[in-house]
Amino acid sequence: MSSNIPTRVLGKTGLELPILSFGASSLGSEFRQVKVDEALASVKVALECGMSFIDTSPFYGRGTSEVLLGMALQGIPRQDYLLCTKLGRYDLSHFDFSARRVAESVDVSLHRLKTTHLDIVLCHDIEFVPMQQIVDETIPALRKQQAAGKVRFIGFSGYPQKIFRFICDQTQVDCVLSYNQYTLQNTRFADETIPYLKSKGIGILNAGPFSARLLTNAPLPSWLKEPENVKVAARKAAEHCARKGVDIAQLALQFSLANPDITSTVSGSANPDNIRKWARWAAQPVDQELLNEVLEIFRPVKNIGHQEGLRENN
Repeated sequence: MSSNIPTRVLGKTGLELPILSFGASSLGSEFRQVKVDEALASVKVALECGMSFIDTSPFYGRGTSEVLLGMALQGIPRQDYLLCTKLGRYDLSHFDFSARRVAESVDVSLHRLKTTHLDIVLCHDIEFVPMQQIVDETIPALRKQQAAGKVRFIGFSGYPQKIFRFICDQTQVDCVLSYNQYTLQNTRFADETIPYLKSKGIGILNAGPFSARLLTNAPLPSWLKEPENVKVAARKAAEHCARKGVDIAQLALQFSLANPDITSTVSGSANPDNIRKWARWAAQPVDQELLNEVLEIFRPVKNIGHQEGLRENN
């Protein structure tokens, strides 16, 4: 697979990941209805563009994302890509982080993805449950899957910054994934958590460079949880970029990819044209002057986010 997307090493895992990786959530029609051929083509294009690290979850499309990904990867040599999936979250309000479900979930994911091993498995959105269970039951169960050779590396994902210290102060993980908290508008992940993770040698993954469409020209979805003043600033920033002939999404993606402490930023689309565009943007230098102007627009609302999951986990 030829590509000009640079790579970085993930913590102590030895895995070399492209700085821009493919998020397969959209394959599960999480955000719009997706045609099967479109989904399959998007995976092919992502790999052609060098996005050889693919992130999915049984939650995305309630299994659909993993199934379509398994179809799309048929016939592609297993060493040509790295797979990350998740467990524990299966529907909007269905969570099960029990040891028994860990073993079942890993086997189901292996079956759907038509593979003999998963490169990374993450506990998905742990802020929605009492997190001590993750430490006491879920991580030890995942270590057994690792010992059995089904999973190479393990970790967890979520939104509130509090979750990272809660887990990593008590147990060891290989890597973590934070989303929507390292963007043009919100850098809490870097400000509060990345130095801590680096000190422990934990691999650092980031998702959501566009912050759920906030940092794009697309209409803002009704489910977007950011407060009104953040949305207003984002519209202002997008208009400022447009006047300079730049799509704010380009600046947003380049900003996230530029942080050398973040191994890879996950971005998802079931539209092959979007994926090609992102790969082009990843190869281009950032407009530093425009970036400074946009960061200035966001300064009054910098790091304002929302509550996610249980109150005590925020």
